[in-house]
Amino acid sequence: MRINHPLTGSMVALITPMFEDGSVDFVALESLVEFHITSGTQAIISMGTTGESATLNHTEHVEVMRRTIEFSKGRIAVIAGTGANSTTEAITLTKAAKEMGADACLLVTPYYNKPTQEGLYQHYKLIASSVDIDQILYNVPGRTAVDLSVDTAVRLSKIDNIIGIKDATGDLSVAKALIDQCPDDFLLYSGDDATAVEFILMGGHGGISVSANVAPKLVSDAYNAAMDGDQNSAEKINSALVGLHQHLFVESNPIPVKWALYKMHKCEDGIRLPLTKLSQQAQATLEQDLLSLGVI
Repeated sequence: MRINHPLTGSMVALITPMFEDGSVDFVALESLVEFHITSGTQAIISMGTTGESATLNHTEHVEVMRRTIEFSKGRIAVIAGTGANSTTEAITLTKAAKEMGADACLLVTPYYNKPTQEGLYQHYKLIASSVDIDQILYNVPGRTAVDLSVDTAVRLSKIDNIIGIKDATGDLSVAKALIDQCPDDFLLYSGDDATAVEFILMGGHGGISVSANVAPKLVSDAYNAAMDGDQNSAEKINSALVGLHQHLFVESNPIPVKWALYKMHKCEDGIRLPLTKLSQQAQATLEQDLLSLGVI
């Protein structure tokens, strides 16, 4: 569903390219930013789960965000991943993102410590009141072991600078509840590639996609068609991506997507432990997807 806001459509959960030794490859990062600008991606998410935020230290985290914003030169929106399992740390990262000119921040639910729903509400409320920048909630219980309930999301949607939510549950009944209960101008993003087009056709405003790393134009075209209510076109375009959507998660994200981009000559084959390189068996499967899409 179209809405008058710049942060809609296809938004890529960008990888952080690395050399074999695990250090960040900023030349490749700049090239990836250009790739998405020319491919029609609406926004870049820097330092989300796909960006390996869990294994970059604070200095590296901030530097990757800063460089991504610098490379974009205002030509594409940059949403900074600033969530943390410590509210204080999340505020620090969010302040840094604001100072460097991020368009918004994406804040994953606090992981591992399993706060209550009231704890989640107070966490997000304090960050919002502490930093005057647009903020997007991010619910991915498969990663964090905590589920932000629809009721809590609706409560938070009433805070002025909390502008939307990325729902990565893959549960379309949750998507429907959010669509039905949140304010009309509250931005609703799919965080699950396999169900994103259906989510948008139901009334969502876009998706934050892993698949967009590999096939940004196709993902953008599918999402735009869905937002225009053109179900046939959206589903037809998306049908070419079904294998990719599935196989980019055959091992923990971002293991498969980093290997795919390596095969596409977009980056080196670097990833940080405890994540390891994609297994040989999975490589053969994913390679067929890349060949069918014509990206290798």
